[in-house]
Amino acid sequence: MSEWTPETIDLSKTLYDIHKIMELLPHRYPFLLVDRIVEMDGESVVGIKNVSMNEPFFQGHFPGNPVMPGVMQIEAMAQVGGILVMSTLEDPGAYTPYFIKIEKVKFKQKVLPGDQLVFMLRLKSPIRRGICHMEGKAYVQGKVAMEGEMMAQLVKNEG
Repeated sequence: MSEWTPETIDLSKTLYDIHKIMELLPHRYPFLLVDRIVEMDGESVVGIKNVSMNEPFFQGHFPGNPVMPGVMQIEAMAQVGGILVMSTLEDPGAYTPYFIKIEKVKFKQKVLPGDQLVFMLRLKSPIRRGICHMEGKAYVQGKVAMEGEMMAQLVKNEG
């Protein structure tokens, strides 16, 4: 695995733009939470989510004190990991990734409008039988904002 750190990543580059991301992930607005992929190899991925005051969840979380919900941070992290996994498939549109486990999640600081979340994830083990196990961290300005492990299963779409 690449030994990427927030300091060693060139956040100005784009490996996958939003159009390529939408080819790989089934998510759409308002639930598509990845803006760019900046690094990826066979077992690691780095993606970016620009947090805007225009996000629909800020209307209620919390009025006058907007904070990105932790569950949305977890989802954004999972989507970044999903891009790594879906990019290994010949026909990614034929599959949907589903959570089967989330654990060891910790929130270290608030994520606010204007922040840029940088997600760095790596596979904990090779993908087997459509099961992927990843761990990752999300950074804001080089500091860990959240971290966790997640497991997902790729399920072939019916029809």
